[in-house]
Amino acid sequence: MKKGNFIYGIHPVEEAIRSGQTIDKVWVQEGTVSPALREVLGLLRDHKIFWKQVPAERLNRMINGNHQGIIAALSAVDFATIDQVVAMAYEKGVDPFLIVLDGVTDVRNFGAIARSAYCAGAHGIVVPEKGGAAINADAVKTSAGALMHIPVCRVQSLYHGLKLIKNSGLMLAGATEKAGDSLHEATLTGPVALILGDEEKGLGTDTRKLCDVQFRIPMMKEGVGSLNVSVAAGIALYEVVRQRGLNN
Repeated sequence: MKKGNFIYGIHPVEEAIRSGQTIDKVWVQEGTVSPALREVLGLLRDHKIFWKQVPAERLNRMINGNHQGIIAALSAVDFATIDQVVAMAYEKGVDPFLIVLDGVTDVRNFGAIARSAYCAGAHGIVVPEKGGAAINADAVKTSAGALMHIPVCRVQSLYHGLKLIKNSGLMLAGATEKAGDSLHEATLTGPVALILGDEEKGLGTDTRKLCDVQFRIPMMKEGVGSLNVSVAAGIALYEVVRQRGLNN
């Protein structure tokens, strides 16, 4: 059965997987797994689709119907790979420009970042499969349709995704309040991937270790502790635009 962007029930979810529909997330009821449901979980593993076990009460709140212990959320966009996005930029004769989100889970923030990234000419957005915002109709609406145009790369491991970006010749530039250099002191020309984290936790430790450059966005001492992540993303994105303009 289908309700909004949710598909629920063993056979509908199985058909969605086999037909190649782009699935964002899957929730499976905790407890004993039936043979039919176990087969679907095998399909999820084969197709590298992330799923999470949750209490039955959560599934019941999501769907008022016979969900049979499984609910899947369809993605509002198709996903690209990092290799594809980087290759397309190089083929156009331009330096690849990516934005990476580490732990940004709010749908509205994600949509707003996508809108700014598209307007700033970024070639793609990289997000983790686990611990990222849902890519649904609300995200598309908040992005003002930008998510229908800018590629989204979803990776199982953000660490390995960042290693791939780095090995593709891009500089990893992370936004963190712990950085000594301000955004305007950082060199962000050439192939670059901007990395932003959650407002409360910031960049993960492993992410920071991979960064070639770390920068902070300067703020008044009398201000609040941190910027909204979508605002910070917009500022950082347009600093890249400014620096690229100065060097064109």
